[in-house]
Amino acid sequence: MKLPVIKHLVRENESEKIEHTIEVLESYTEHRSVTDEEMDVIGELISNLCGAVEVKQDIKDGTPERDACNNFMKKVVGSIDR
Repeated sequence: MKLPVIKHLVRENESEKIEHTIEVLESYTEHRSVTDEEMDVIGELISNLCGAVEVKQDIKDGTPERDACNNFMKKVVGSIDR
């Protein structure tokens, strides 16, 4: 995940638009001709998009952007350490 990308997505897009993009990418991956390389790239894109949705929701709930981003990254790092 790339925090600068997530911040950009949060600032430039509405949650609904991001969620629709996730749906389209998930649908794309269901086609049998999608290669493993493409799946890796799409997986990274979806991860960043999902991160943006989560950060955007935290901001909507009243968390300042910087704290929302930091909290999200702590959660990601914490899940990797497990």
